[in-house]
Amino acid sequence: MQTYIRSTFIVIGLVLLQTTFIPFISLSGYLPDLFILYLVYIALRRGQIEATISGFIIGLLQDIIAIKFFGLAALSKTVAGFVAGYFFNENTTEQTLGSYRYLLLVGMCSIVHNFVYFAIFFQGSENTIFFSTLESTLGMTLYTCIIGILPMFFFSRKFNVSWAQ
Repeated sequence: MQTYIRSTFIVIGLVLLQTTFIPFISLSGYLPDLFILYLVYIALRRGQIEATISGFIIGLLQDIIAIKFFGLAALSKTVAGFVAGYFFNENTTEQTLGSYRYLLLVGMCSIVHNFVYFAIFFQGSENTIFFSTLESTLGMTLYTCIIGILPMFFFSRKFNVSWAQ
């Protein structure tokens, strides 16, 4: 129970960060997604079911705040949590969190999340859907991976893991 209370406070803190501070570090309209970083952490620590459920709850909370295409963030974060959960292995959690594998997983989940999100979001727009989706997906994924370096280094120091493993 204490884990879920702690997770609730972390998600509330991430919501505050994502809505207040992160827009100030926007690059060409692209924003990093802190929720993906946390979702990958949950997937690596607790497994696929918890990551999928957490992805739905985090996405639903994001939909309530944004009020655009209600349910779209919940869908895309659920899919990202499901994909991230495939890489759960309780024997290698610390090594994965503190190495480049964490960044690879963040990148892959971010691509899946952003592709699902923007493929639906850009339906009916005047631009070509494929190129708009691809541009937004790659931009946000790259920025999320760059920000993901910070928790990777934190975990490598915490677990005393060489980041080049």
